[in-house]
Amino acid sequence: MKAAIKQAILGATKYDEVPIGAVIVKDGKIIARAHNMKEEKKCANYHAEMVAIEKACKKIGDWRLIGCDIYVTLEPCPMCVGALINARIDNIYFGAFDEKAGALKSRCELMEQKFNHYASYEGGIMQDKCAKLLSDYFKAKRGK
Repeated sequence: MKAAIKQAILGATKYDEVPIGAVIVKDGKIIARAHNMKEEKKCANYHAEMVAIEKACKKIGDWRLIGCDIYVTLEPCPMCVGALINARIDNIYFGAFDEKAGALKSRCELMEQKFNHYASYEGGIMQDKCAKLLSDYFKAKRGK
């Protein structure tokens, strides 16, 4: 999760993106690092998870991320959970819960539906640090 937090900070400080970071791990090694890129790319699809999935697929040369885990600083939204299911990710670990759009526990539990793939998940990892990144970012935005 520490590597995902570093990505979140990079996205916020260098690109003024909402500080959400993600890393994908295979065999104990990080194979993809990403942060939100919605502002930079001017496209709603560029969530940290989506960018990380694309990078990981290129790295391993397959769209199936079997044997991979993702660490993300915020509970994934419905779009990202769907992409993680389609990519066949094994485990999802997230930091802060997202009461507005979280699709694993907070707003809905998409992984509990009977899709073609199931990933285990765990939330609340380094939750305080991940949530503080977001709250500090938005406080600073409102202060401008």
